[in-house]
Amino acid sequence: MSTDERYYYEPAKGHGLPHDPLNAIVGPRPIGWISSRNAAGQRNLAPYSFFNCFNYRPPIIGFASSGWKDSVANIVETGEFVWNLTTRPLAVKMNESSASLEHGADEFDFAGLTPQPGTRVAADRVLESPVNFECKLTQCIQLKTAAGGDIDTWLVLGEVVAVHIAPHLLVDGIYQTALAEPVLRAGGPSAYYGISEDLRFDLIRPDAR
Repeated sequence: MSTDERYYYEPAKGHGLPHDPLNAIVGPRPIGWISSRNAAGQRNLAPYSFFNCFNYRPPIIGFASSGWKDSVANIVETGEFVWNLTTRPLAVKMNESSASLEHGADEFDFAGLTPQPGTRVAADRVLESPVNFECKLTQCIQLKTAAGGDIDTWLVLGEVVAVHIAPHLLVDGIYQTALAEPVLRAGGPSAYYGISEDLRFDLIRPDAR
């Protein structure tokens, strides 16, 4: 413990807890449910817990993969992918799509999901998902330590070139976040969260001084 009685640890020396708290503290996090195809046309679908949005115009989203997995290989090969919103009704199927299948196996088929061709990209959308972002690869970056050493983790960034939104999620033209029932990843091996409208609060940005 440090002098202010907070739990203190240095990650390089281990956290000393039953489970690493990092991804529980930075969360809950949106899920990167990423669909892609390789150059031969084989589909892949996988969820990533390190995901977010990074820019408005052009819209840039990204996810990080621990290891050079099929999603990363496919996206680097073809330059395209789709992000699919994970909702509470789709949570189990999202989880099923994380199974370690044989190379080339189709997670859409395994999880009982419907592939829908993209409009601007060759990668398929998850038809059951109410929101899809079709993306073009902008950067694939290998992460490094503070000392400059390479880490076997890859940050994939893509420009959103087409957006699909189910009409019921737009009320008077405003997207209703809670109505979509998004599923958010938390800490621990199995923890997820949802959100609801009764948890909403509003803040107005202060005027510039």
